Formats: sequence, C-alpha cells, structure tokens
Amino acid sequence: MTARTYTRVRPAVTGVDTRLPWWALALPAAAFVALLLLMAGSEGARAPLGDAGAGRVMERIQQTLSL
Repeated sequence: MTARTYTRVRPAVTGVDTRLPWWALALPAAAFVALLLLMAGSEGARAPLGDAGAGRVMERIQQTLSL
C-alpha cells in the first residue's frame, strides 16, 4: 500500500515583503545608547594604570560624536 504525497502549491513570490515591528529596531538602539551613556558617564570610575584601551575607545567615540 502506497501513501500519497501531498505537495503544497506556493504562490509565486514577486518581492520580499518583510515588515518588522517598531520595537524590533527601537529596543536594540535604546539598549546601545543606554550602554554608551553608562560608559561615557562613569567619570568616578577609574581603570587600573596599565589598562588604557577602553579609555582610548571612549575618547575616539567622543571625538567622532562631537563633530
């Protein structure tokens, strides 16, 4: 006894219609800005003397944003 194979008939796709909800872009952007502000606003926190890499990155970002 053989089993029937059902195939779905798909309509021809003429273009991609992908729509994201508003929060799919807003939430990652808000999280990025919040973390950036936390890093930039930590004036009281000081790194050990030998580790200045994060400070240089923050200075570069600050220079780029102040243009």
